[in-house]
Amino acid sequence: MHKFPSNADLYVFVTAVRKQSFAAAADAIGASPAYVSKRIHVLEESLGTQLFHRTTRRVALTEHGERVYHQAQQVLDNVDHLMQEVGATRRVPSGPLRVSSSFGFGRQVVAPALALLSEQYPSLQIRLEVFDRLVDVATEEFDLDVRVGDEIAPHLIARRLGDNHRVLCAAPGYLARRGTPRTLEDLADHCCLVIKERDHPFGVWRLRQGNAEHTVKVSSTTLSTNNGEIALSWAMEGRGIMLRSLWNVRPLLQRGLLVQVLPDCTQEANFWAVYPSRLDTSAKVRTTVEFLVAHFRGLQVDAPAQRHGPLMDYP
Repeated sequence: MHKFPSNADLYVFVTAVRKQSFAAAADAIGASPAYVSKRIHVLEESLGTQLFHRTTRRVALTEHGERVYHQAQQVLDNVDHLMQEVGATRRVPSGPLRVSSSFGFGRQVVAPALALLSEQYPSLQIRLEVFDRLVDVATEEFDLDVRVGDEIAPHLIARRLGDNHRVLCAAPGYLARRGTPRTLEDLADHCCLVIKERDHPFGVWRLRQGNAEHTVKVSSTTLSTNNGEIALSWAMEGRGIMLRSLWNVRPLLQRGLLVQVLPDCTQEANFWAVYPSRLDTSAKVRTTVEFLVAHFRGLQVDAPAQRHGPLMDYP
């Protein structure tokens, strides 16, 4: 008779599957590769079957491993829901909270918010990870993704945190040298700084002008990056025109360090808290989202009514 597997070993196993590596799984859970290997071996002994095909570079699931993986996810989800329901009755969220975001927004906005959340709920064990790509919270083991941008998969739950849009802008020096574009077509004659960041389609700017939607293919770029802060530094140096979130560039526009170009052309990019449907009843996720809603509301200020809606203001 086989020994019943522990939830801890199932968690290590699921993490190893998702990371496709014992070493990466060890890094994710804060343990050593040897520990991960040992727990997988114990789990295999408990179940009486081999779960992985092991090679020097990666691991792959066996046929039995595939079945165990799907069942293990369900077991862990059920345990998590149980713990969250118990936590809800105590009204004190606790345990690990895995949050993802983008580089600049995560560092400048999400990280300070989570630090305040930690002060209010010290029983939470918050881990923030930032990426230059859009994270699939449903499969990548995150509880919550705090993002800028309105393209959200229908299988995810999204709570709007605040209003924001992206604007075209450039340094005064650049516009003095190259002239100020008067139409979207004029952008073809300018240096455009392209960002491949999360949900940005590379080299394509989708802009709203009044009630019309326009797709601008940026073909005259000489500088591109996957990091918005790098593109912002290039724009500040007078190297071209960029499309950037107003939360990020508004103080620079106010101080005259950047100038908004084609001000009637914008791109919606609001703030969202996004999480998988299986966590809809999670007390810690619900508490975190409500905290972020209130936090973002406190950070928003009124902008000129004729052009902009509420947005973030940072020094």
